[in-house]
Amino acid sequence: MPAESAASRSDLATTLKIIPVVFFTFLCYLTIGVPLAVLPGFVHTDLGFGSVLAGAAISVQYFATLASRPLAGRTADTLGPKKTVTIGLIGCGASGVLLLIAVLCKDWPALSLTILVASRLILGFGESLTGTGAILWGIGRVGTSHNAKVISWNGIATYGALAIGAPLGVALSHGLGDLSLGILVIGLGALGYYLARPVAPVPIVHGERMSYASVFTRVLPHGIGLALGSAGFGSIATFITLFYAARHWPNAALSLTVFGTMFVGARLLFASTIKTYGGFRVAIVSFSFECAGLLMLWLAPVPHVALAGAALTGFGFALVFPALGVEAVGLVPPASRGAALSAYSVFLDLSLGITGPLAGYVAGEFGYGSVFLFAAVAAAAAVVLSTSLYLRNTRVPNAPAAL
Repeated sequence: MPAESAASRSDLATTLKIIPVVFFTFLCYLTIGVPLAVLPGFVHTDLGFGSVLAGAAISVQYFATLASRPLAGRTADTLGPKKTVTIGLIGCGASGVLLLIAVLCKDWPALSLTILVASRLILGFGESLTGTGAILWGIGRVGTSHNAKVISWNGIATYGALAIGAPLGVALSHGLGDLSLGILVIGLGALGYYLARPVAPVPIVHGERMSYASVFTRVLPHGIGLALGSAGFGSIATFITLFYAARHWPNAALSLTVFGTMFVGARLLFASTIKTYGGFRVAIVSFSFECAGLLMLWLAPVPHVALAGAALTGFGFALVFPALGVEAVGLVPPASRGAALSAYSVFLDLSLGITGPLAGYVAGEFGYGSVFLFAAVAAAAAVVLSTSLYLRNTRVPNAPAAL
């Protein structure tokens, strides 16, 4: 019993070292979540553009995150995680300034859309630096043996913020108007920067640094699995509001909240399974649950079934990033962890960036429900890929995975 108590205290102490730095990820993703459920309708209804452009306006953020991932990894490895996070938070606040201007210019649709796209690009830059920096900051505070715990808590901060931010943004938009969204995003970025300054930095890791191309090649199979699984989240985040509207169902933002709540719950309850059973086995089970949830969304005849599908998708997607991420980061030397994390995360950004316009095309041709069928097929492919990686890893332990 005393040994269990000591272990419990140690686990709590570790968690308390992680939470202060992943809180900056929480603030960053609040700046993403607040406008998330409002902007597709703003582009489609207020500005008068089609569903493909509505999806692309959201997804352009992920392309910016994708493009800035190598910079985020190099910055975290060379300047340190703290500086990386503070630069990212400045970017988040700056995106709010442009969002405010875009709303003010909505009587000129082309100009408003252009400024909105610029806002999304800067937000993507801020997301990349803040998210990468916060994970490495957490690892630096608690040690590499807790990689999965840090990545899991960072994900809790991410999707917890999205779960809170989406309905908050809808409420603000309805109650105070769209201008309030830009003001809040500016305030969140400024708050994060202010709170980050007094937190102690961690030492920069020195030693062998692999080239980014070598790191990218090494984590490629894991990243492809992440990309396939992320299509479900991208489809829900971008098109759930229009899916509900097409069926005249109320409370579309609630599905994002349910998704985020189940995501956070699964991370809290089951993150330890990665250390116990290994990343690949956890990924296989996770993708299977996600696929089932997306099929429920596709077939949903009533809102309650759609909510259940969103919940199951969130539960399944919860452990995908840390499960495959732990396997990916373990393939590189310590001084290249930032590069590995950023290279691996590239595939999340790439998936979310492609999902918006591709799902918009699918929605235009086959209806909004088909978007979730498309994502379910991607999740099923991820099950197959993760299984092959697991079998390869079993045959050749500790060997870098390859396609």
